[in-house]
Amino acid sequence: MATNVVNQFKYGLLTLFFIIIIGTIGFELIEQDWSLLDSFYMTVITISTTGFKEVKPLTETGRLFTVFLIISGVLSIAYTGGKAAQILIEKQMLRRIRMKRRLGLIANHYIVCGYGRMGKQICEALRENKYPFVVIENNHENVEQLIEKGYDFVSDDATRDEALIKAGLRRAKGLVSVVATDAENVFTVLSAKELNPDIFVVARAIDEGTESKLVKAGADRVVKPYELGGNRMVQLLMRPGVIDFIDGVARDKDIAINLEEITVCEGSKLIGQTLLDSPIRKELDIIIVAIYSSDGSFTYNPNSGTEIKLGDKLIAIGESDSLNKLTDICISIR
Repeated sequence: MATNVVNQFKYGLLTLFFIIIIGTIGFELIEQDWSLLDSFYMTVITISTTGFKEVKPLTETGRLFTVFLIISGVLSIAYTGGKAAQILIEKQMLRRIRMKRRLGLIANHYIVCGYGRMGKQICEALRENKYPFVVIENNHENVEQLIEKGYDFVSDDATRDEALIKAGLRRAKGLVSVVATDAENVFTVLSAKELNPDIFVVARAIDEGTESKLVKAGADRVVKPYELGGNRMVQLLMRPGVIDFIDGVARDKDIAINLEEITVCEGSKLIGQTLLDSPIRKELDIIIVAIYSSDGSFTYNPNSGTEIKLGDKLIAIGESDSLNKLTDICISIR
């Protein structure tokens, strides 16, 4: 249906083009003392019904020809304009239908609440690392940017339960709240945790006293941009090479290795094996930097005799393909 409308729009433009050519040639033949430019100008102002005065007095034949041009030109413009409007409307409807379908199927994704300066950086990082995500934004200008970027989004207020549900909150893996004000961040976190208590939530705190409120609302992590930015600048001054390496690994830029957090799921063949016996190092050439156990304990640089248990979170560094294989092993049933 959309293809037919586009073809009809093209036919309308072609018809309008031929009418202009016919009008230009017709005026030049009928009105003998008119130049080609006069004829073209008269054709354009006639079919556009602008109402300007004739270039020169018309003959009776010229007047009849002008009537023909007015009728055919107006009909052609109306037809072409109608098809153009139909294309725009159908394009918007089709985009909404596709968006609704994608939002209904997406799972294990991240939700970004707010597409301001920080939200844009977060979305760019998620896109670079190829993580699925949905943005919730109600600012019209920002929504236009989301459309241009091709991001999945919900045009609504992130504090509303309906917006979070549309974004697939109950199927999401995590949520980051960076909306305009601290009050909105608190409400967003509260709503998200009420709808899905298991979701991992990261929130931004602008004012110093907001951190405790966000934690009480259910935020798992709270980021204070000014404090974080200050610490980062100090680290760049003292250890620029280390920070560049960490950034390169974290954002997968120009470095062949990556850093990943992988959870050992029920049924994985790794459960009960030691790091030495497992294929992690000897086959996949992956280094386990640390292990977060399900009981909350943390082991840095575990030795080769460390036993892998159900629910362990492996902080691993290695090549992306090897990390993907390790992920498959951690979630696959023996």
